[in-house]
Amino acid sequence: MDTNTQPGAIELIRLTCFTQSVSVRLRSTAPTHEGNGVRYYAADAVITSDFVNGTVPLGFDSDDLTDWGLLLNAAAEAERDGALDDPFKADWPRAGRTAYLRFIAHDPYLVEVHDGPSTRIVVSVPLDMGEEWIAESRERLTAARAALGE
Repeated sequence: MDTNTQPGAIELIRLTCFTQSVSVRLRSTAPTHEGNGVRYYAADAVITSDFVNGTVPLGFDSDDLTDWGLLLNAAAEAERDGALDDPFKADWPRAGRTAYLRFIAHDPYLVEVHDGPSTRIVVSVPLDMGEEWIAESRERLTAARAALGE
């Protein structure tokens, strides 16, 4: 946990290397609203680095939790198959509704934080993540699902 993480904060996503990170921190485990069996949650995308630090509100729904799991599966497959020379891109949550992360699996990984519907500012953060990042991300997703009752 870095010094900017609030005690007890639930991080759904934490992608990090030596001096920089991108995380998605839940504001609350209670949904902001529900409709048609879908729960909506408020979070913050947080960038921490020696160069830039920033936070942007990000919203996601219960279906987006599944999408994050699928993205992790695709990244694991790309790493296993050695396909990082031909990187894939994925947005989480889906672009257009809220701020979002664009995940570009390459060497190093690149995570872009887009404040799409508001300021249209994009911050790109290259991350040389260790071998265990996918397993750690899956554990974090499982813990967040449990905390959210999903």
